[in-house]
Amino acid sequence: MMKVYTMQQDQMVESQTIEPESWVHLCTPTEEEIMLVSRTLAVDPDILRAPLDEEERSRIEVEDGSTLILVDTPTVSTEGRTFVYSTIPFGIVLTAENIITVCLKETALPRAFTDGLVKGGFSVRKRRRMTLQLLYRNATLFLFYLRQVDKASNRVENELHISMKNKELIQMLGLEKSLVYFSTSLKGNEIVLEKLLRMDFVREYPDDTELLEDVIIENKQAIEMSNIYRDILSGTMDAFASVISNNLNIVMKLLAALTIILTVPTIVSSLWGMNVPVPFEHSPFGFWIVLAIASAFTVLATVLAIRKKWL
Repeated sequence: MMKVYTMQQDQMVESQTIEPESWVHLCTPTEEEIMLVSRTLAVDPDILRAPLDEEERSRIEVEDGSTLILVDTPTVSTEGRTFVYSTIPFGIVLTAENIITVCLKETALPRAFTDGLVKGGFSVRKRRRMTLQLLYRNATLFLFYLRQVDKASNRVENELHISMKNKELIQMLGLEKSLVYFSTSLKGNEIVLEKLLRMDFVREYPDDTELLEDVIIENKQAIEMSNIYRDILSGTMDAFASVISNNLNIVMKLLAALTIILTVPTIVSSLWGMNVPVPFEHSPFGFWIVLAIASAFTVLATVLAIRKKWL
């Protein structure tokens, strides 16, 4: 899918053709759309294909007058009743007159700009400023999704207090995996942002330099939050795994104690059930005497188990 946006009277409108000073957004583009943009804006098609590889690393690449800024952006999808958080590459390509964004699937990052949710507004004509605004919005999205992961982990933790089932532990494992993705992507993005700060990308305008520094601060904060949440989640999972294992040991100890106690009357009954002369075999109260002996030994075994804290 390809969409083109231009500025008319300080308002962003959608256009049907690629014009100078326009924003071209490619989301899961076809090969025909990639070649159309490549021919129209004189951009290497390989640069446009790079963000479509899920394993592509964050980097900055300058080639033939085009600048590719590749970062990771957070995504969320549903899997049953749970949310799965991950990251995908998001490419920003700057040409002499246009800005191109490329992503593998629809994310919240470009929607914030197309829906007019960017604080302070933006202009497609100011390509570098818009690039920094995209990077800033991307960092804030990481912070937003990190808070969502934290809320989800708290909810699952409360469920674990009640149920102690494997399903909740698997959900916690999925959240921990999401935090690993976030942490790895944020560190890659940090390298890109630090490189941008050393380039001539923002040196011409002090406001852009300040905005890039804000982006770096937000990204560092997201890294710290990701590490903190991951450590907390990892510790929580270890604690609950130990609790579940301890509960299993308690159940097994209880079953073993009950087995020993119930074995006592069985032994007594077996002794008096042998086909040999036994005490009380001619007594009319023999059954009750044997029952009393079995009960006494059972009570004794129960008291012993209680004192040993087996029950």
